[in-house]
Amino acid sequence: MRQRVLDAARDLTCEAGWDQVSLLAVAARAEVSRPSVYKEFGNRAGLGRALVVRETQQFLAGVADALYPGVPDSHDCLRAAILYVLEEAESQPLIRAVVTAARKGSDSLLPYLTARADPIFYAGQTLVQGWLATRYPEQHTASLQIAADVIVRMTISHLILPADEQHLTAERLATAALKLLQ
Repeated sequence: MRQRVLDAARDLTCEAGWDQVSLLAVAARAEVSRPSVYKEFGNRAGLGRALVVRETQQFLAGVADALYPGVPDSHDCLRAAILYVLEEAESQPLIRAVVTAARKGSDSLLPYLTARADPIFYAGQTLVQGWLATRYPEQHTASLQIAADVIVRMTISHLILPADEQHLTAERLATAALKLLQ
């Protein structure tokens, strides 16, 4: 039931934007009762958070694949992972809907990428910090934490407000972040 509800919420968000998604519509699309949705998620905000967490987990699996391809050059791996994030954000309907809405002034799900982004930031930072630790075992944990934080925050920032072509942004962010470890 939980997956059906999340799938329905994702589909409705992609079709009309989160601002137009109601728990009644989600319940109808998922073919469950509205009380069941409330019982599972608490409220609309809880549903939004669960949806973002699920999508983040799937998204980070792709980031991990980009970080761990066995390529010996750390810069190339990090650049590829950042580029993956920037490109996938445009091709994945839910992420594209959140980012596009944010650029147009609607911030209904944007807080899950910014102000209430704990699950996203922590998961992303944990992934990146773990990868950095394998590449730079001589670095102190604090340095790795700082670099991971910068990588995740700056990549999300460029999702919301792109500054340049994606491949240039990925190159610049990878270079800047790895300089922190030199």
